[in-house]
Amino acid sequence: MNVSVFDLFSIGIGPSSSHTVGPMRAARRFCIEFENLISQAVFIKAELFGSLALTGKGHGTDMAVLMGLSGYEPQSIDPDQVPRLMGEIISQGKIKLLEKFFLNFNTQDHLIFHSDKTLDRHSNGLIFSLIDSAGKILATKTYYSIGGGFVITDTDQEFLKDKNLENQTNKIPYFFKSAQDLLAICSEKKLNISDVMLANEKTWRSELEIEQGLIKIWQVMEACIKKGSQTDGILPGGLKVKRRAHQLFLKLACAPKKDEMNWINLFAIAVNEENAAGGRVVTAPTNGAAGIIPAVMKYFDEFEPGGMTPERVKIFMLTAAAVGILFKEGASISAAEVGCQGEVGVACSMAAAGLAALWGGTVAQIENAAEIGMEHHLGLTCDPIGGLVQIPCIERNTMGAIQAVNSAKLALLGDGTHLVSLDMVIKTMRETGHDMASKYKETALGGLAVNMPAC
Repeated sequence: MNVSVFDLFSIGIGPSSSHTVGPMRAARRFCIEFENLISQAVFIKAELFGSLALTGKGHGTDMAVLMGLSGYEPQSIDPDQVPRLMGEIISQGKIKLLEKFFLNFNTQDHLIFHSDKTLDRHSNGLIFSLIDSAGKILATKTYYSIGGGFVITDTDQEFLKDKNLENQTNKIPYFFKSAQDLLAICSEKKLNISDVMLANEKTWRSELEIEQGLIKIWQVMEACIKKGSQTDGILPGGLKVKRRAHQLFLKLACAPKKDEMNWINLFAIAVNEENAAGGRVVTAPTNGAAGIIPAVMKYFDEFEPGGMTPERVKIFMLTAAAVGILFKEGASISAAEVGCQGEVGVACSMAAAGLAALWGGTVAQIENAAEIGMEHHLGLTCDPIGGLVQIPCIERNTMGAIQAVNSAKLALLGDGTHLVSLDMVIKTMRETGHDMASKYKETALGGLAVNMPAC
């Protein structure tokens, strides 16, 4: 369970954490790992498999790979410069790896979408290869983008499978691998969930670094909401989806500030329109579900006395991250693996827990809020029209945000006692995702993606 709050909440660009952020990191990682061989190579080849191949063009995977090979990172790249950088690579037929080494590169021959092939270990597979003038492969490596921007290799997977998990995490003061473990720790040590997470986070960072880092993430979320609310026009990709956040903002700004639900809708739409446009967002825990947690936090900031103070930001995010870790470790946060229940469902569960904590919920009530948030997302498919993170993704974030608020409210009406535990829901989500047909897992081969095809 060596997962940090800053792994689940990371700054990047849209439109997808698994198809954009992860592949960018994987491409850069390959170049760094084999930098000593690049000078001997003539060209580099990138191959995409499974969901990355089927919806990669709509999700910006081609852009992500090229930017990663060039040495850029999701958290620092300027989204406004990406079209120019892409244009230079395509027009020149060359790519400057790590901003140091020029190699021949054309997207038709060297960026290959294997839409009919899937690697065994995960649907989101990538293989990079350095090749010399004689056609000899100097280096090759396989990566998997497993959701939320996380990237692993075959070696990483074997390590995780073969090693004892407790031995990997014995440095953190409070090891937990289930909600039951977490509740027991809180009860025994008389701690809140955020206290447990903070103690674990201090394994890697000082408390000041943690607080400053969380505030930075919240500031990026707020900036994303603001930009999305101020930007009009048509989203890229060919569906000609009109941005709605700006017009909704103008309507709400002129009316008495009492329609909480529509403000939540606005906040979520603003973020996910920015995500769909390739703007700067925070994976929370993924890009496809990036609007839910910011919308709920902004709702609290705007409608609760005192708003989102630094202490409240810390409590919310640490509590939400604990729930996100349970889903990531016990199931998945990858739509390509378990459908959208692993993205919107998990984000809803995380947001519900964070909000319940801010409203003074007990540990049991917080766990109940998280359980409610996911229980009513079980079976949610991922079937993006045109392979774009637009329909139904943008509106789906509004639904997740609204349900998160209601989940927290429902949980606080009770005393935390409930029949279905969060652990049961996580297990059910994992099994449901396993049983779900692949055409409903971010492949654009079923559901809305085929019943309302892109023009």
